[in-house]
Amino acid sequence: MPFATRSSLMPACVLFFVLCVLCAGSSAFAADTEPATHSPIMVPNPATDLWRAVRQRGGDVVGNTQARGVDSGVLINTSGEEFRNYRRNDFIGPAGWVVIGAVAVIFVFYLIRGRIPIDGGRSGKRILRFGDFDRTLHWFTAILFIFLAITGLTLLFGRFVVLPIFGAEAFSVIASACKEGHNLFGPLFIVAVVLLFVRFAVKNLPAKGDLKWLAKGGGIIGKAHVSAGFFNAGEKIWFWAVMVLGVTVSASGLILDFPVFGQGRETMQLALVVHGAAAILFIAGSFGHIYIGTLGTEGSLESMTTGTVDENWAKSHHDRWYAEVKGKQAPDVPDSGVPPIGLQAKPDKA
Repeated sequence: MPFATRSSLMPACVLFFVLCVLCAGSSAFAADTEPATHSPIMVPNPATDLWRAVRQRGGDVVGNTQARGVDSGVLINTSGEEFRNYRRNDFIGPAGWVVIGAVAVIFVFYLIRGRIPIDGGRSGKRILRFGDFDRTLHWFTAILFIFLAITGLTLLFGRFVVLPIFGAEAFSVIASACKEGHNLFGPLFIVAVVLLFVRFAVKNLPAKGDLKWLAKGGGIIGKAHVSAGFFNAGEKIWFWAVMVLGVTVSASGLILDFPVFGQGRETMQLALVVHGAAAILFIAGSFGHIYIGTLGTEGSLESMTTGTVDENWAKSHHDRWYAEVKGKQAPDVPDSGVPPIGLQAKPDKA
């Protein structure tokens, strides 16, 4: 290469060398000033805050909407899934064991104690215990309660009991019918509870001898009958349990049946738990009441089917009431084989 040509390239080579040195120096300086490890630059998602608010991860968020309602401003209700899991995993199981346990206890008690007979057998003489109105009220309440219990238990346990037996299509029809029937006839139970309170509250107030009756377990301890009035202490406890549980299931049922009261989803979820718990206790207690009034005690059911009871039954279970009635009642009516219906007591003539 000619010397002139090489000399013309010298400035360019020097310039290129200087640029390389400067670039290397700047890279080394940057390496010394920057941290050894660093994360890549994160570009925030512009929709992050929106979806955090939608999912309510920062707490309850209520938006604005043209639709007016209690929960209309909540786009996604995260507590609904949590409640569904609680009801299915934590509530239904224990509720089922309570019902099964009540039946098992009654069965074991029957095997041990057996049916309680009338002391001295039937006397052949009967006295009035419940009039027509009392029996009508009792059976109205009992039939309504049984219907609500069956439909309610179907809604609670149907997915685990009815569905495997009848299949999905039949279960959907059964569950829908139970739901509509339960919601339709449920409010009538309030009427029954109020009438029971008005009619029998006075007779179920605490009285002398109730504590002694409880101490002896109503005669279970020692198998000897304990003195009692028109209602014994056990019947009084059941009556007030019916009142408390009846009011509880009625009030919670109204909240579930009529959401127009302005209650929100959380209030209705709480009402559903209260309603279910009270109903399960009510049903379990009713098993004992039904057992004692039918299979467990001879002659008890007759007081609600005919209104009259055998004298020996009255002497054994409600001796103070029997003595009071005998002091006011007309001479005994002989037993004709079929207990008379609506037998009315007449005062003795002077």
